[in-house]
Amino acid sequence: MRFVIQRVLSANVKILTDGEKSIQEAPEVHGIGKGYAVLIGISASDSIELAEKMVSKMLKLRIFEDDTGKTNLDLQAVGGELLLVSQFTLYADCSHGNRPGFTNAARPDTAIPIYEHIIQLCRESGFPVQTGCFGADMQVSLVNDGPFTVILDSDEIFK
Repeated sequence: MRFVIQRVLSANVKILTDGEKSIQEAPEVHGIGKGYAVLIGISASDSIELAEKMVSKMLKLRIFEDDTGKTNLDLQAVGGELLLVSQFTLYADCSHGNRPGFTNAARPDTAIPIYEHIIQLCRESGFPVQTGCFGADMQVSLVNDGPFTVILDSDEIFK
């Protein structure tokens, strides 16, 4: 499992309608203020148990600055919000040729329940949560604070 966590001042995701490639009609928009915009990649071998460990790690990260300018505060300490967006392309295999392969990404029947569990865990932890729509065409916009981006990769963290 991979989480690309961006510390943001604001972020939103526009969910486009079927076949819509430009935003001419009013798309569905979900947005947050200060917090994390998180791109979530789920591999074929990931599980609910691993998702629980990843969410716990993410919510405890101390990547916000305290009064002295040190990155010492977690999401709860700053009253942060979460924007959670599924992104199977985080498991792109670019080792052969120029067209990425995605066989390492979980299929929707595996990934959707895990993604929904991640959302549920974050909401149960008391954080305001906005989400993208699994499998939809989306446009993500954000104001990265820092910029400060962290990648949590379960293969590296939970060996």
